Amino acid sequence: MQIAQARDSELAPLGRGPEASYQARLASGDLAEDPAQAAAVARLQALWLALRGYDPAPLDATPKPAGLLGRLFGRASAPARQDPPRGLYLVGEVGRGKSMLMDLFFETAEVPRKQRLHFHAFMQQAHRRIHGWKQVHGDSADPIPPLADSIAADAALLCFDEFQVHDIADAMILGRLFEALFARGTVIVATSNTAPDDLFKGQPGRDAFLPFIALINRHVEVWPLVAIRDYRRERIRSLPTWHVPADGRAEAALDAAFAELTGQERGAHMELPLLGRVIEVPEAARGVARFDFNQLCGKPLGPADYLAIAQAFHSLVVDDIPRLGPENFDKARRFITCVDTLYEHRCKLVASAASSPDQLYERGTNAAMFERTASRLTEMQSQEYLALPHLGGQGPE
Repeated sequence: MQIAQARDSELAPLGRGPEASYQARLASGDLAEDPAQAAAVARLQALWLALRGYDPAPLDATPKPAGLLGRLFGRASAPARQDPPRGLYLVGEVGRGKSMLMDLFFETAEVPRKQRLHFHAFMQQAHRRIHGWKQVHGDSADPIPPLADSIAADAALLCFDEFQVHDIADAMILGRLFEALFARGTVIVATSNTAPDDLFKGQPGRDAFLPFIALINRHVEVWPLVAIRDYRRERIRSLPTWHVPADGRAEAALDAAFAELTGQERGAHMELPLLGRVIEVPEAARGVARFDFNQLCGKPLGPADYLAIAQAFHSLVVDDIPRLGPENFDKARRFITCVDTLYEHRCKLVASAASSPDQLYERGTNAAMFERTASRLTEMQSQEYLALPHLGGQGPE
C-alpha cells in the first residue's frame, strides 16, 4: 500500500495543479506568454506534486504502544513524521506576476491545512499573540514554542505575499519563530521584491538577523522571476490617475483603478508596524493601499510614517483631496511631506481631488511652498514617471 501511494504521488494528475491553471489562463487570453513565468510555474508544479496530501504530525506527538498491547488497548503507533519538501521564494521586481503565480499555486495546493497571508498581516498576528501570551504567563515565559505550535496547527503550508522586513521588532523574533516552524514541518512559499541576502540590509542590528537569512536559504529555494514585462506598470500607464472633481464618478473610477491594479475589488485592513506602534491602512492588496485624504493627512502622521507607507506600497489610491490653504494648513503640510516621499520612492498615485494640482493651493500663506508639490503631482501623472520602477526600501537614488 505504501509503495502504491508513493508511486501515485509521483504522477501529475491530468489537468490539475498550478500548471493547468496557468495554461487555462493563457488559452483564455487572460495572460500572455512569458518564459520567466512559465519556468516559475514549472517549479511550482513540482512543489505542488511534492506537497499533495502533506499533513505532518505535531512535533510533540507522543508515540503510542505498538504491537499486541497497543492493539488490545485500541492504540496505534503515532504516524511517522514526513520530511517536508523545500519551499520556494519567488523574488523579482514589482509587476512581474509573482503574486498571481503564488495564488495559482495556493488555490490548487492539495494540502489539508494551508494559509495565504500578506507578510505584514502575519507579523501583526504574531506580535498580538506574543503580547497576549506574556500577559497571561508573564515576561519570563517563552512565547515562541506555543506560537509556533498554534501556527503549525493551522497551516502545514504558509504562503506569504510581499515578504519584507523593515521593522526591528519583526527582525528580533523572525529567526526563532521560523526555526520553530520549520522544525514542525511547515513549508513556506513567499513572494518578495528583495532577495533573502538583502533583507534588512543597512539596518541597525542586522548582524543578529543574519542567522535568519541563513535559515531561509536552507529551507526554501530562491527563484528569481526575471520577467521582461512589468505588467503592473503597463496597467497603471493605461489608467487616468487624477480625477476632478471628487464626486461619485471619480469614486467609481478609483474603484476601477484599485481593481485593475490588484485584481480584486476590495482590499483588507492592514496595520503597518513602525517603531513599536502601527500605521492604520484602511484597505490594502498586492502592494496597493487606499486611503481617503483625511485618513492619510488628517491624522498626526510624520515623515517616518509616510516613509513606511512609500516603502511598503508601490501605488496609492487616495480619495477626496480637498482644496488646501491656511485654514487647513496642518493637513496641507502633511500632504506636502507625503507627496515628497512618494515621489522620491517613485510610488504611483491615483487620486480624486477638488481641482487640478496647480489650483489645489492657490493663495494665502505658504502657497509658494506648495508650488513644488503641484509640480511633482503633475509629473507623477506623466507616462515617463509611471514607467519608473518603485524604489521600495531602497530609498531615493
